[in-house]
Amino acid sequence: MHTNHHDDSRQFFLDWVRIFAFFVLIFYHVGMYYVTWDWHVKSVNASNAIEPLMKLSSPWRLGLLFLVSGVASSWMLNKLSVGGFIRQRSARLLIPLVFGMLVVTPPQAFVEAVEQAGYQGNYFDFMKLYLQAYHGFCDKDGCLDLPTWNHLWFVPYLWIYSLLLAGISLGLGKHFELLGNFLAKHLTGWKLIVLPTLLLALIRILLANRFPTTHDLVDDWFNHANSFTLFLLGALLARQTEFWQRFDAARWTLLGTALACWALVLVFDAWPDDRWPATPFPVWSKLFHLIYSLCQWSAIGAACGFAHKHFHFDSPKRRYLTQAVFPLYILHQTFIVVFAYVLKPASLAPGIEAIVLIVLTITSSFAVFEVVRRIPALQPMFGLRADKVFALKSTTPL
Repeated sequence: MHTNHHDDSRQFFLDWVRIFAFFVLIFYHVGMYYVTWDWHVKSVNASNAIEPLMKLSSPWRLGLLFLVSGVASSWMLNKLSVGGFIRQRSARLLIPLVFGMLVVTPPQAFVEAVEQAGYQGNYFDFMKLYLQAYHGFCDKDGCLDLPTWNHLWFVPYLWIYSLLLAGISLGLGKHFELLGNFLAKHLTGWKLIVLPTLLLALIRILLANRFPTTHDLVDDWFNHANSFTLFLLGALLARQTEFWQRFDAARWTLLGTALACWALVLVFDAWPDDRWPATPFPVWSKLFHLIYSLCQWSAIGAACGFAHKHFHFDSPKRRYLTQAVFPLYILHQTFIVVFAYVLKPASLAPGIEAIVLIVLTITSSFAVFEVVRRIPALQPMFGLRADKVFALKSTTPL
């Protein structure tokens, strides 16, 4: 039974958005096994067949997670002192990060070393090299960096952004909320779509080509500018109920815009560089960045709008999944990589194999979560608070 359908003291629909984005991430990472892009393990049937579908979520998937994480962080910061907020964020992000790099991501690196660098040793011998930061697993594309956080790159980025948010909030004081009020007041009508799009496009135009995304934290300036902008926007607008309601009203327009821009992105990607009409300055690349940013923001807005319309309620399922989603995020990619590696010799048809991978990944991830939530000593390793795990009351999202 749904409860608190119109409880505006908490944006429940954003919890559902985060849950939805995580399950999209599972499908995306399973898809990475079957496309031609570089990844830890590759199917013998890898091709470009599903790459257009993969590009459907590429512009917005992680940006949406950073936006929602900004909202959640703002709610936490409103309840805690700055020091308490930093301590909580550090415990719930850094402990899982260290645990993840020591336990969760090494199997991915092992499979990659076997598949792409021809490593023939066992896992225990590999772990000795892993902990020594061995840099000798190389192929034509470069060498494997060890230790690695792989898909967990989101976690240190979120920790850094949380520290920045704490500093900004402390520096601005009451003006932080006033800035949120100002944004909510002016992001109406066409400005709701156009102004954030222009900001994101400017970031892409200035930084995307100069600083390609690396996920290594220290020189990932385009990714930081893009991700932190969305994180900060979510934090500023966290309690602006009317702002989120505007996505509800514009959801179909936003969805149509996102799909149209996705189609244009595919055209740009497929069009040969030498076929574009000559211009005195790089207008086509600027246009691509603008279209990509419009796709990004429209899709984010559409996801928020449909969730606000249909999922703005509390329920036991929301509370359970909100608690589960971070542990599942930590675990899922390792299960995908390991199961793909194990299933590869069976030579299953790609469609059947993909379904098996998805089912195995989801069931295994939930199984581990069910174990973890029952063992207090394991809960900090997965970002869980012991007093919340079984009560499952109004849990705060990541």
